[in-house]
Amino acid sequence: MRRTAIILVALACLTASAACSSKKKSPVATKSSTTSSSASPSTTVPPGISPLTGLPGTPATLDRPALIVKIDNAPRARPQAGINKADVVVEEMVEGGITRLASVFQSTDSPVEPVRSARSTDIAFASALHKPLFAYSGANPTFLSLVRSAPLVDVGVEKQPGAYHRDSGRPMPYNLVSSTSALYATASGGSRPPALFTYGTPTGGTPAKGIDLVFADIVTTHITYTWNGQGWLRVQNGTPHVDAAGTQVAPTNVVVQFTEYHDTGIRDRSNSPVPEGTLVGSGDAWFFTGGMVFKGHWSKSSANSVTTYTDASGKPMMLNPGRTWIELTPSNGKGSATAQ
Repeated sequence: MRRTAIILVALACLTASAACSSKKKSPVATKSSTTSSSASPSTTVPPGISPLTGLPGTPATLDRPALIVKIDNAPRARPQAGINKADVVVEEMVEGGITRLASVFQSTDSPVEPVRSARSTDIAFASALHKPLFAYSGANPTFLSLVRSAPLVDVGVEKQPGAYHRDSGRPMPYNLVSSTSALYATASGGSRPPALFTYGTPTGGTPAKGIDLVFADIVTTHITYTWNGQGWLRVQNGTPHVDAAGTQVAPTNVVVQFTEYHDTGIRDRSNSPVPEGTLVGSGDAWFFTGGMVFKGHWSKSSANSVTTYTDASGKPMMLNPGRTWIELTPSNGKGSATAQ
């Protein structure tokens, strides 16, 4: 996770590009449905259905473990490879207001780039996935110890160097490349992940045109999602967020999970505090699916337990089958969310 001096350049560039969006917005409460969608929603996945998307799977992928790949999201890291193929993407705040993506694959395969370092926030999320493969570029000694002791299959570059190579067309450290097929081939262990969401057709809710999110510290990462009738088109710091193939990110679902971050006591090379998201506990959550927003809650009793998502009445929140981005939006002064 040690950042070289080049990250200071990236931070400066992002500061300039995000200046127009540096003003924080307070979270705005939205009207929500008090119903979910069916009388008896369940996270049990029927035969033939991929557990992380709720969509039909293939015999080659249905029972394999999840693979988490840490992908950078700093300005020089984009466009990234693989983010539109991941079943679930968790966006977490790292030092300085930059975000990083924990991209979870199970039902599809893809090149992945640029692979970057692990954070302690990853452990509480990954530990619930039945010993997933975990791909990353390294970590400081404290975080590396956490990774090595967690219920994960370590397929990081130090453990499996043959599964990675450098992209000569991109600057270091934003050029470490791998692929899901190469990473799956390196290790055995793990098992089929649990379903993270309840899938179905939600009813009720409030119409939503989009979402406005802010992660703020030294710089500001400003994200918007706009409903286009099929998915939520993502824009980051005023620019459409596209992958390496030029396709704009547009997940079926966006879950805004309001998360407290605390200082780990560790500093990066620019002396910025390294934060950790508190994922064990409970809090508010907003669910954007099918052009609607629902207000509800999240709760997680332990690192090894799956996060429970409920609507305002306490019933399991249902999402439309498809890819989901989870936004670990800061709830303690360094972030905000607005439903449009």
